Amino acid sequence: MASVQWHARLRKYGAELQRCRLDAVPVDLGDYHPLKPITVTDSRSRRGGRKGSTSSSSSSSSSVAPDPLSSMLEGTDPLSLFAAASATETPTLSHSSSSVELGRKRRETEEEVGADFEPWSAKRGEILARFTTTEKLSINLFMGSDKSKASSPSSAVSEKVRTRLEELDDLEEGSQRELLNLSQQDYVNRIEELNQSLKEAWASDQKVKALKIVIQCSKLLSDTSVIQFYPSKFVLITDILDTFGRLVYERIWSMCSDPRPLPDSFSVEDVNDTAKETCLNWFFKIASIRELIPRLYVEAAILKCNRFLNKTGIQETLPRLTAMIRGIGDPLVAVYARAYLCRVGMEVAPHLKDSLNKNFFDLLASFRQIHGDTVQNQLVIQRVEIPVYLTLYSPAIHWILQCVAYRAPDVLLTEMMERCKKLGNNALLLNSVMWAFRPEFVAARATDFIGMIKDCDEAGFPKHLLFGSLGRSLACADPPESERLPILNEAWKVITKVRSPQDYINCAEIWVEFTCRHFTKREVNTVLADIIKHMTPDRAFEDAYPQLQSVMKKILMYFHNFSVLFSMEKFLPFLDMFQKDSVRVEVCKSIMEVFIKHQQEPTRDPVILNALLHVCKTMHDSVNALTVEDEKRSLALLINGFIRMVSFGRDFEQQLSFCVEARATFCNLEPVIIQLIHTVNQLAMETRRVMGGSHSRKTAAFVRACAAYSFITIPSLTSIFSRLHLYLLSGQVALANQCLSQADAFLKAAVSVLPEVPRTISVEGKQRSSEAFLLDFINNFLSTLLVVPDHPEQGVLYLVRGLLNMVQDYTWEDNSDAKVRVYISALPLLAAMSQESYLYTIPKVDSNETLYGGDPKFVAEISRLCETLIGQVLDHLKTLGREEGVRRQGSLAFSLFSTLLAHGDLRNNKLNQLAVNLWNLSHKNGQCDTRTSVRTLEHIKQQAQQPDLSHLSDMLLRLSLQSRA
Repeated sequence: MASVQWHARLRKYGAELQRCRLDAVPVDLGDYHPLKPITVTDSRSRRGGRKGSTSSSSSSSSSVAPDPLSSMLEGTDPLSLFAAASATETPTLSHSSSSVELGRKRRETEEEVGADFEPWSAKRGEILARFTTTEKLSINLFMGSDKSKASSPSSAVSEKVRTRLEELDDLEEGSQRELLNLSQQDYVNRIEELNQSLKEAWASDQKVKALKIVIQCSKLLSDTSVIQFYPSKFVLITDILDTFGRLVYERIWSMCSDPRPLPDSFSVEDVNDTAKETCLNWFFKIASIRELIPRLYVEAAILKCNRFLNKTGIQETLPRLTAMIRGIGDPLVAVYARAYLCRVGMEVAPHLKDSLNKNFFDLLASFRQIHGDTVQNQLVIQRVEIPVYLTLYSPAIHWILQCVAYRAPDVLLTEMMERCKKLGNNALLLNSVMWAFRPEFVAARATDFIGMIKDCDEAGFPKHLLFGSLGRSLACADPPESERLPILNEAWKVITKVRSPQDYINCAEIWVEFTCRHFTKREVNTVLADIIKHMTPDRAFEDAYPQLQSVMKKILMYFHNFSVLFSMEKFLPFLDMFQKDSVRVEVCKSIMEVFIKHQQEPTRDPVILNALLHVCKTMHDSVNALTVEDEKRSLALLINGFIRMVSFGRDFEQQLSFCVEARATFCNLEPVIIQLIHTVNQLAMETRRVMGGSHSRKTAAFVRACAAYSFITIPSLTSIFSRLHLYLLSGQVALANQCLSQADAFLKAAVSVLPEVPRTISVEGKQRSSEAFLLDFINNFLSTLLVVPDHPEQGVLYLVRGLLNMVQDYTWEDNSDAKVRVYISALPLLAAMSQESYLYTIPKVDSNETLYGGDPKFVAEISRLCETLIGQVLDHLKTLGREEGVRRQGSLAFSLFSTLLAHGDLRNNKLNQLAVNLWNLSHKNGQCDTRTSVRTLEHIKQQAQQPDLSHLSDMLLRLSLQSRA
């Protein structure tokens, strides 16, 4: 210990910085620009050159190095190479065959249904959720035997056909069982079982059984005994039909895949005879089904298979199937049969518009059946009212009209509209027209549609539903500007008279978007007032939270100026209707998300601040002991986004008052408190910047108030490292503002908190050692201490000694070198403190360089402290040698060597010898990284060239490089 004498190297920071700067080299850029593309020409000898030649030539049009990605491809896109190779291998098509191919591709493009067509799958879930029942259901479940009737190879074909027909007859003659009193869920489960049975039968090559299941399911579509459930039943049964149709098609298609797969765009000539015979066999089986409805549905399911037989098969079959539907007496069953036929038609032949149109016009011709005696009697028996019954038609009619209207010319749409006008009681059709027709078509004729709505009978189909459908179209397309206000007035006259709160809000929610899109806050405020008036009585709003949330979402979609938004008299009362905690918080979050996204400039508007403080407080108050961390983090991010957007300009006292209020309001969210402390520190620095560094009495008082805010708030944080970092940050801010006593208090508080640091902390839900985080903080703390002047009433270097004493007493992990590494890190600080001029200072703050002025006693005190630290490190190195910690010993020895090299005065023989010993110890047993050692020696060699460091040359001769054992 006594033999170690520390002498800090005298540093001339200005000269060192000058030596480290790169030499400036003039460059003539010419017409070079960094965004200008680089052109590289690279010519090389051809591979097919003279045998044995090894010469190659290379030239470049630019001295710039070629792009490595371009050079990898050698100027050629690999896909282009592949295409070029394919072109050379494939014979060129003649002009006539090319024309045919182009024509075929053009027709295929026209036949395709684009992404703008809403598929049936998108409607399926909505129908199943909407059309439910509590009535008991029945089902005829196929219970036929699984025995197969084997036939010998010598059996005649006619015998096979007769056998299969007998099997079909077996189903129709009673091999089935009726299941009664099923709940809706039981019914759905039974249908799913049938679907699974179909797949299993097909997989086990029991094709006839599969057909029997499909026929049985199709028969269920003629049953309307529980009429409210019929649309959902249709969805479930047609799923089975779709499965069957797909299985049959794939079976026949696979029969044509030998020797090579059949292309998707195959022609009849590509189909072999076996596949054609199998396909005809399926159609013959289906034709033998006696009942109309199963025969119709099953043939429609395999409509696509007509492609295997002839080119015009689908075109000929669709009109026939359309005509067959006329034989269905029940109008509800008939309309869904038309919907299924249109669905299959759109999938396999969307270009055949005539069949689609024919289905629609047939629907119009049979529309009067809905109001006939047969239907009315059925409704009386089932106790179903006519408005409810009419809604059962909506999914089918919507789909038929969607298919007909898809890419249809305006002339056809106008004709369809006029046909609907001529029908009496046409509200149902009118509703579907507005749903299915293009929004642009409806919006351009919105006034005409309103006239048609007025002429409808209210009893059959409520007018508010019609206005709801009109509103959906107007939300997607704009009517003529001159008609917008009259349209809104006419619609709201009807909407506001709706008595049922649920019906009212369903319709009002649709028209809110039209109002927000085309009108000002005055009209929107009127709509909100009307909603509050209808939904407040009997707390009706409690059953309409989804619709009310949709209203809020649409308002926020169009009103991004929050000064305008909160100036609406009815906006906050509307917000108060969200009284369910979870819903209220979600609405508040949506408001804050829009504010953070669209608020471009900081605000001090009292209307905005008061309203958003209320919104953020609502989010904050929802936090409790059960709130998960992700939710807390999400809420804190939104509240912090609000805090960052609050600025009172140069009214710093008002800004501080806001932070005081926010601290009391958001005390349960630690990330928000941390943000507030950062904001106050920024406020203190901003004050200094605005005042130009002047430190008037008023400015000093304000900065001290900011420091007091932080000093009071930091202890409330539970995160130990958040407290440490904020103590250090606040101390640095206080120093920058010449508040020395406050800075001293912050730094002492940080030192006093260090013993509380646990050995492990939670990081992203996992327990990790805190040692690395603690070392990082201590290093930052040490770098700050350079500019902190000693307190006149405390001893020399009292903060440094206090920190080192804490490090000495702290309970470090077993087998840890962290304490010794702190000692090594403290040596550069102490060396810097002994310099005549410090590396960095704070303006108008006298550091120890000024207070002590290079006093020899001060420098001697630093030297004694350094010698103590070095002694502690050396003792630890000896301990590691005994404990076989060779790798750790080598690493620490090299760290201390590097510190002595950079900061010690190696002209001192004992210090010089210590450095050499540390070098040898670090390389003992080959534990030091060779590349690092080589770079270190090169650095020493360069440093030795400086006049004041020439003594390093002698030391360099004694530093040997040892290879690893």
